[in-house]
Amino acid sequence: MNVLNLKDTKETKIESFPYKGKPLKVNKVGVRWLSQAGPEDSPEYGLRFFTVGPGGEIPIHNHFYVQTMYILSGHLTVYSYDVETAEQTAERSVGPNDAIFIPSMEPHSMKNASETEGATFLCCIASVYEDE
Repeated sequence: MNVLNLKDTKETKIESFPYKGKPLKVNKVGVRWLSQAGPEDSPEYGLRFFTVGPGGEIPIHNHFYVQTMYILSGHLTVYSYDVETAEQTAERSVGPNDAIFIPSMEPHSMKNASETEGATFLCCIASVYEDE
């Protein structure tokens, strides 16, 4: 068992996320790892605490793992995109107590539309392997 307090973890500012081989700029976003299992650079499971500053943004990206985000504070706009064309297919405003599930390889992004209020959320990631 490992018990820790959020204050005892180090926040890392996220500078970019890759999408289709290109690094895209991330704006005003930090992450703290609360738990993880597997290789440090590519965990099989992890729980992360994110902060998104006023006007902060995570650009379009995708990844092999599935993730569930649980909004703790603030309000964000989340977007999903067509896997083939990267055209936006959905937009949704979310706030405290909302949960968002992102399937493996689904392109998505988010933005904090507020210029005065930050947002926080928990993000659980897990690799899920399909039977062949």
